[in-house]
Amino acid sequence: MSEGKKRRPSGPGVKPGPLRHDTPRDVPAVAETTSLSPREASALGEALMSPGGPDAALGQLRALETLESTYDAWAELKRDHAASLIQFREEQARLAQQGAFLLGAVRAAGLDTGSNTTPGLQPQGAASDFLRDAEAKLARARDAVSQREAESEARYQAAFTEVRTTLLDRVRRYLASSQPHLTLLLRRVGAERSILHVARVGPDEAVLLCYLLTQRVPSRYGFLFDDSTEDIALAPAPLYPEESIPADAVRPDAQGLLRVIDASVDVLPLKGFVPLRVPRPGGGEDFFRLLQRGAVMEVEIADGPDFRSILTREEAERFAGHLLRLKLEGRLGLDIETG
Repeated sequence: MSEGKKRRPSGPGVKPGPLRHDTPRDVPAVAETTSLSPREASALGEALMSPGGPDAALGQLRALETLESTYDAWAELKRDHAASLIQFREEQARLAQQGAFLLGAVRAAGLDTGSNTTPGLQPQGAASDFLRDAEAKLARARDAVSQREAESEARYQAAFTEVRTTLLDRVRRYLASSQPHLTLLLRRVGAERSILHVARVGPDEAVLLCYLLTQRVPSRYGFLFDDSTEDIALAPAPLYPEESIPADAVRPDAQGLLRVIDASVDVLPLKGFVPLRVPRPGGGEDFFRLLQRGAVMEVEIADGPDFRSILTREEAERFAGHLLRLKLEGRLGLDIETG
């Protein structure tokens, strides 16, 4: 390595490089959030003992008004909350272990005048006083932990409410000034069948599009572009295990997805797609989704428990007409290309 070309330092304590070329000049740089990867598992202990609680996440939320920074603050709050729950569980387990150890020590010392081995022993004299005082101290410690846990949980729930309210407000304000723009691509399959693609959108547009079509925000900023899977033999799950969705329910069928959407209030734990309903001429609706596939999103329609991407001429025209109606209402930008 020549003297004129020194290697750029990296690692902890080194200031980050310049902003990416696509970062607006008037938006301050956002500090990178720390994920709980295996490589950084030791950081969990520090997080557990952090006295800041939700204040750090709320500070980040209030410092910037971009959608990405809002989601970053939300993710940080979720991590801190999970760490706090672990800390309180460990404290309660430690106190329970101390109580069991104390009772065992009394028995081992032969201070138990009875023969039973169940709680509620009646040692006499000094042993009785010793055990009673120790149990009183443990009870006070357990009550103190419970009170701290309740206070901490109240602070976190208030912070979650502020984050979600702020996110919804920002999405609505963004939509009022800048509508998502879609490019619809028609690919014919025979005379009466076709495949519809929508050109890839950016992360901000994906969030806005989700709210425009469902009146709900996604639970994660990069939801549309996440193709991770917990099992390489399976396609990515369409839901995240959050927002009351258990880990064993992230792969519902088409009708199950529709029930999740209907049951949600403000937030949808969607992953890899954007849902929408398209009215039928005779009444009712069809359930469509825009499924992310690399450079495009593929339009699919629910057909029983599954989705299909090859649409009839009527289905394709009705889907395109629904987007055109949103364009005419001034809610969506739209270009339609045939080929």
